[in-house]
Amino acid sequence: MLNEQSMSLVFDGSPLKAMQGSHTHTPQTVLSGQELSQEIKSFISGVDTVQGRKLSVREHARCAVRLLRSVPACRGAVLEHLRGVYDEHVSVFLHTLEREGDAGSGISSNLEDIIQEVHGVLSEFIRLNPRAWAPLVASWAVDLLGQLSSKHAGRRVAPHSSSLNELLQLWMSCAATRCLMEAYSQCLAAMLAWCPDACVDALLDTSVQHSPHFDWVVAHIGSAFPGTIISRVLACGLKDFCSYGAKDQGLVVNGVDKGSKVPKIGSVVGILGHLAAHHSDSIRKELLRMFQESLGPSSPLSPTSSSTSWEGSPQLRRAAVPFLLQLAAMSPNLFGAVSAELVELLRPPVLLQLHSLLQGLPREELDNMLGLAVHLICQSPSGGARVLRFLADTATPASVIISGPTLSPHEGVREGCDSLLQMLLLHLHKLVYNRSEGADGNPHHSHQPQLVIPFLEELQTHVGELCAETLRLERKRHLWLHQLLCLLSVYGGPSVATETLCQLLTQARNPEELALAWQLHNNLSSCMAGLISAAVAHCVAQIHTHILGPRQLRQLLLNLATVIQSQDEDRRGTPDAPSTMAVQVGSAVSVHLHDFGPLLLHGDPAVSHAAARLLAASPLPRASSPAHLLLLSRAAAAHFFLALRRQGEVGKAGRDGGQSAEAVSCSVQMLSRFAAYSPLTLKAVLQQLVEGVLHKGNADLFGGQIADMAGTPVPSRSGSPDLGASLLDINCRFGTTVNFSGSVWSVFHAGVIGKGLKMHTTIPQPDPSGVMQNIQTLLTLVVQCCTSSGLNGSHPPSDPDEPPPINAEAAKVVAGTLVESVCPDVANGELSWPPEEHARTTVERDIHIRRCFEAHPVLFPLLQVVAAGRPALCYCSAVLRGLLATLLAHWEASREASSADSPWHLQASCLLVSCMGEGQLLPPVLANVHEAFSHLAPFEVRLLLLAVWEYVRANGPMPQKFVFNPEKGLFCRDFSRDGDVARYVSPIHSVLHKNIDRLGHLCWRFQL
Repeated sequence: MLNEQSMSLVFDGSPLKAMQGSHTHTPQTVLSGQELSQEIKSFISGVDTVQGRKLSVREHARCAVRLLRSVPACRGAVLEHLRGVYDEHVSVFLHTLEREGDAGSGISSNLEDIIQEVHGVLSEFIRLNPRAWAPLVASWAVDLLGQLSSKHAGRRVAPHSSSLNELLQLWMSCAATRCLMEAYSQCLAAMLAWCPDACVDALLDTSVQHSPHFDWVVAHIGSAFPGTIISRVLACGLKDFCSYGAKDQGLVVNGVDKGSKVPKIGSVVGILGHLAAHHSDSIRKELLRMFQESLGPSSPLSPTSSSTSWEGSPQLRRAAVPFLLQLAAMSPNLFGAVSAELVELLRPPVLLQLHSLLQGLPREELDNMLGLAVHLICQSPSGGARVLRFLADTATPASVIISGPTLSPHEGVREGCDSLLQMLLLHLHKLVYNRSEGADGNPHHSHQPQLVIPFLEELQTHVGELCAETLRLERKRHLWLHQLLCLLSVYGGPSVATETLCQLLTQARNPEELALAWQLHNNLSSCMAGLISAAVAHCVAQIHTHILGPRQLRQLLLNLATVIQSQDEDRRGTPDAPSTMAVQVGSAVSVHLHDFGPLLLHGDPAVSHAAARLLAASPLPRASSPAHLLLLSRAAAAHFFLALRRQGEVGKAGRDGGQSAEAVSCSVQMLSRFAAYSPLTLKAVLQQLVEGVLHKGNADLFGGQIADMAGTPVPSRSGSPDLGASLLDINCRFGTTVNFSGSVWSVFHAGVIGKGLKMHTTIPQPDPSGVMQNIQTLLTLVVQCCTSSGLNGSHPPSDPDEPPPINAEAAKVVAGTLVESVCPDVANGELSWPPEEHARTTVERDIHIRRCFEAHPVLFPLLQVVAAGRPALCYCSAVLRGLLATLLAHWEASREASSADSPWHLQASCLLVSCMGEGQLLPPVLANVHEAFSHLAPFEVRLLLLAVWEYVRANGPMPQKFVFNPEKGLFCRDFSRDGDVARYVSPIHSVLHKNIDRLGHLCWRFQL
């Protein structure tokens, strides 16, 4: 212990007196040297030197305060002693809270007045001489706060460290901790102008030592000085990072600390994390400012800047970027705050500066930085699509044609982004497949949550954009994006893989782009079963919900058709290796044919044509419901007539009809395949075709006219002028002039007499070449449907050069539909013919039949098809009889010199007899009479037709008279079993003899 003399020499000097005078904030009694010596002895020993008793806590604390006022040189020892006083007060405070309401607690140690007195002394010292007192008090206060927070963190009344608001409320209600917080805030405010780093260093050191119990102090100080704390915390963290080095700091990657210790950077992350809740904008600006300042040229320190500012140190500037990467790796929130603007900031000049900065780094450190950057991108919860676009744009090689005003990056920058993108894809590949193997390979952990990759999680919402970028087929770029799509599909599972494949099938516009969907399927087929079926089902769902526009829908249908058609090409090229994807797509589409069928009637011709192309190429399902088959048949038949009409419109407009002709060809192929599928579809297709031909909306395509219920052509409304007479008005005036009261009769005006003859109606005639082409197309289709292999009763011909025979059952369907359409009231059993004189009983029906044949020229070609499928013409007996009856009546009433003066009736008579001969309803000798019609007079034509009538009446057109000929594959009729034909030929011979000069060359045709 120092003696009194030495004490007086130390404390009685002039410097001490000056300090005492300057530090005294209230009038105080100046202690003598002896009194100072006694105070020091009492403070050191804890015993009252005058009374010889031990000092209480309060008395000892007051002794320390007196020494702090009188002898500032003892401040270190005094502040160390006051730690215990503050600790005692905190203990009593917390104990009081724990025993609140307990009368027997017996604790009454209130040191709040001592705490306030100490705070007043320290505050006055800091105000008068901040350079001497502020660093010391700041370090002492923050360290004591850390000790108190950690020591009493386990008390019952202390909230959990994560409950910052409750914890802050508790400690700020305690006088000791509140005074310490105020003292530190005063020191920080005083040191901002000249040395803020010392104060922040103390805060960081304490935070490292006492976190997380010290977080409430950081939150309070940061809220009070957000700008200062953020900037200085970052600066101090950078200096500490640079002093320890990146290797000692350790790069925290994938949640694993690779270093041996965690210095202040962990505290920096914690402090900024607390401040991010209310000051995220300030943190973002400060982080971006540090990044920009680190890339700019070094500048000398300004007079107002602190001596420890990092901007003037080249070493600190080089370490700023690794430091910021480390911060971002340790705090995803910090990275998310700056990632969006950081990408916008990385323009070519900035990238060039960054490239120059990183060139000076060692290879190992540069690789570590790239790995850390890859990790950050993978863990980025937002902005991943923007980062990916930036990397792809920068790493893409410069093309010959550069689109847009974007400057081409430096070659070194491009190579760096290329390497970073390659590392990113490799890292994602490891994460995705290790994640999948871990989930699938360990059944005991199947319920554990799988690893979440935020980067891929965000990209799942940008699948459509990624597919569009991939299909641009730019150099290298589409390879990177296609690889990323594969990884994204594996990561996201079947739903994302289905969406990706569906997007590629929808957006691909040529075979090269469609090949990317092929490659995606090949990459995913080994780990995902049923991908094609799910993708097609997803496309169908999009069609039903009308998500796709007409252009997208058309492209999807065309791409599906192209994929299916590639199967046939592969089989022609390599028969043993058909495309797996083509087979699967065909099978998947065949399941949903009924969903694609309505698209045949889409309002956009391009979509309907694409649907026809798909259905024409798609295989038919092995089993399907009758309702779906009938739906497809009706839609396909309606599309056929639409395609014919569009082909005619294109021809009239003089445009290129290649696409319209292809649409007709696809429609013919589609209907032929449907007809060959089953007897049900055959009947449905043929019925729809025949009914469609006779429908008033399609009649003009085949040279027909729109007829009324009686078969009379309907005149055009434009040909009848409006006479301006209203029968209602005339009858009203007529009734007012004539009085018929009391009469049971009512007289009405029936019209105006004397307006002249009815206007002659001119019916527009269709293009003959177009009509012939449409009829030929229709007949080709009907014949193909009737000759499809695999139908009941169809047999291939013995001679392969001969055309296949018409199927009898198919021809019977056509015959039945013709009869129902031309004459609905005819019973199916009316096969026999009555005598000719009895035909007058059905004259009205016969006239209707004749008018139908006049209005629809296509009926005769259809009858010829029916006649070729013997014995189907027998079922048209009623129609043949009615038409022949009207022709007989016409020729009987005709007074023309030659039959050629009635061209339609002459043609109808020839075609009718020819069809009956082809259908073997007539023997050959009678079937040839039509050859002489054009050389005869009308009454002679009637004689020959009457002979035909009598023969058919006597030898009814019964199907039972036909026998199947296996050699020809046809049903044939043996006329030798019928009666003598000679009596029916005698009128023919009489006509021949009379006109031997004109018919001599035909005599051999009528020999028995």
